[in-house]
Amino acid sequence: MTLQRILLAAAAGLAMAASPAGYDHWTAKQLSDYDKALPGKMSAQKIGSQVLGKYGNHLVQLVHREGSGEAELHETQADVMFIRAGEASLVVGGSMRGSKTTAPNEQRGPKIEGGEKQALHAGDIVHIPSKTPHQMLLDSGKTVDYAIVKVDTP
Repeated sequence: MTLQRILLAAAAGLAMAASPAGYDHWTAKQLSDYDKALPGKMSAQKIGSQVLGKYGNHLVQLVHREGSGEAELHETQADVMFIRAGEASLVVGGSMRGSKTTAPNEQRGPKIEGGEKQALHAGDIVHIPSKTPHQMLLDSGKTVDYAIVKVDTP
């Protein structure tokens, strides 16, 4: 085999071995490092988050909470949450009184009236469709860590 053929074969092998565009993989070690850094990125609402990647119609994010969040409604995004550690309650459905638009297609409010309250624990997965009020509540001293995929909806 000539040197030129060897180089062409090697280049073809490298091209086939490359990951497809948009592919990402986060190792347990990388996620652990992000988890350790999130408390240092805490907002006034006691929420730390890190977007891991944005891909066309969705994004992947890690979230650490040490406090309850506001009621929220995403007009054009569904949320898929993977509870990784800790515990919280999720109020879903009902209506948000006194909500305000805080960003395009995003509403926030103080609380949900008439929603269903569900306990969340490590290992749970939750899908929240767009246009659905929801609110994460934490008891004092509790924390919750989750990965969330936010998917744009038509």
